[in-house]
Amino acid sequence: MRGATSSFFEQPLVGWLGDDFTGAAAVMEVLTFNGLPSILYLSEPHSLDEAEGLAGIGIATLARSKPPAWMDERLPGLFRFLDKTGAALIHYKTCSTLDSAPHVGSIGKAIDIGRDIFGNTSVPVVTAAPEMRRYQAFGTLFCSAADGVHRLDRHPVMARHPVTPMTEADVARHLARQTETPVNCIDLEDLENQTAQGKLEQNPHIWTIDLISKGQQAEVGRLLWEGRKNSRLVAGSQGIEYALVSHLRAANLVTDPPAIGGLSRDDRFAVVSGSVSPTSAAQIEWARDNGFVTIRLDAARLLGGDDSVESAAVEQAGEALGKDRPVIVFTAKGPGDPALAAVQRAAKGDMDHANDRIGRSLGRILRTLVDRMGLRRVAVSGGDTSGRVCEALDIYALTAVSPTIPGAAICRAKAKGPMDGLEIALKGGQMGSPDYFGWVRDGGGARA
Repeated sequence: MRGATSSFFEQPLVGWLGDDFTGAAAVMEVLTFNGLPSILYLSEPHSLDEAEGLAGIGIATLARSKPPAWMDERLPGLFRFLDKTGAALIHYKTCSTLDSAPHVGSIGKAIDIGRDIFGNTSVPVVTAAPEMRRYQAFGTLFCSAADGVHRLDRHPVMARHPVTPMTEADVARHLARQTETPVNCIDLEDLENQTAQGKLEQNPHIWTIDLISKGQQAEVGRLLWEGRKNSRLVAGSQGIEYALVSHLRAANLVTDPPAIGGLSRDDRFAVVSGSVSPTSAAQIEWARDNGFVTIRLDAARLLGGDDSVESAAVEQAGEALGKDRPVIVFTAKGPGDPALAAVQRAAKGDMDHANDRIGRSLGRILRTLVDRMGLRRVAVSGGDTSGRVCEALDIYALTAVSPTIPGAAICRAKAKGPMDGLEIALKGGQMGSPDYFGWVRDGGGARA
């Protein structure tokens, strides 16, 4: 296995199940760019031939936007599939901002399903990821925004999330609303005093784990790795993989990866955005000011049955791409956009159906543009939107090829048809620098 210095990795290091497509891709990115090649499937694969010899095997789902009954129906089979891969750790991948609630995207429910399959052992939860400016201290989660780092329940985006507004920053308290399993915290003092392993072994609970610096990652990774026989199921963000890689490198089980370069610039580049985050709004504004053609999809009219707005967006985008100008088709510019109120009225109380229809429309638009204009690079903004767009493109798997911001690399698609080899970047709404779309257009690549 490339990047490994031990024959220990005869089985996958991690098998992960993502609760959305962007987050699931982020795990693959961390492993691959650290010399541990991985693959992400967008549904349960029929064969693992393409995963032979890889360090990580993931499956993306739409669980973050689904109710507990959906999880009961879908997740057991996917967990059992990952179990059969022989992966040392099984990771239920959640958003680093804990997007979830008892009635939708319940992390607690997913953990309960996993515990039924893998045994009622302790489940470590690592949400913090210092590379992404996500920190947990004495159980409280802090997340970055454009103006600095905020406690989760005071975060300018997450506290106002349209589906799962974060009203609790204590990770254990947040998860306790979603499960009957006791939830506790392994805090900074436990890590310092070497009492964490004992807690995991003696109390079969869900344990959130503090992490506030890159220097602590190896210790958290050691805790996960050495505890894998008793606590194979873990949950949380890609902070788990960052921690594992730090430990394995410190233990000389993996070597430093080779430098990863970027791809070439491609101005025939299209983006679709279903995100209502202010971060995405700033990225759309940057793109407009730097040569992109921005096209609004009137989602309220679409929900009202006016399909002409979709074809009009395709025509406008195709005209711009024909002149080698990159385009963005978007539904809203941030949470204050009046278009959101119009969408809510048109949705008539069923926002889940509305979001599904909007996402699928954006998928059809992007598919048409790729087919008609011969595009080879695209991007999607919005975690839930990404899942629906990938379905529309008939993509069955992804591999990571070029880094951008942590968690939103440029990937290469695997498909049974013309989308095979398509370069695609999937970005969560609240993620990225203002110039993110320009960075992808230019081919990504690490920045100093």
